[in-house]
Amino acid sequence: MRALIQRVTEASVRVDGDVIGEIGQGLLILVCAMEGDDDSAADRLAAKIAKLRIFADEAGKMNRSLLDIGGSALVVSQFTLSADTRRGNRPGFSRAAAPATGEQLYTLFADRMGDQGVPVATGRFGADMKVALINDGPVTIWIDTDET
Repeated sequence: MRALIQRVTEASVRVDGDVIGEIGQGLLILVCAMEGDDDSAADRLAAKIAKLRIFADEAGKMNRSLLDIGGSALVVSQFTLSADTRRGNRPGFSRAAAPATGEQLYTLFADRMGDQGVPVATGRFGADMKVALINDGPVTIWIDTDET
């Protein structure tokens, strides 16, 4: 699985003009299940992100995790993280998991974040979503379970 995480002071997601998920301080997590991913990828990704030390401690150093600060996660499905831009000017998305698998792993990932003790809000899989955020730092980090 792939995730793009952004440290935020707040974030929200709208579908058809209605806010369906919002958080205060925490992480906006854009997540994509890739072809060949399974439940263990969702487990590993959730454990890694929940404990990733990217929040400032008293000395201003990135030394605290989402769990340490009592932050929340807004988890949004984003199949375009699978984009292959190596040929031409139009990205290909064939490396993304099939929609049914993608939705199952997206839901499992959000559940596993909750199991880690993180309050979770979500977007809606497959919907046209409008995401708003205030990036804190800015801090933006790319994680791929094939590389962890």
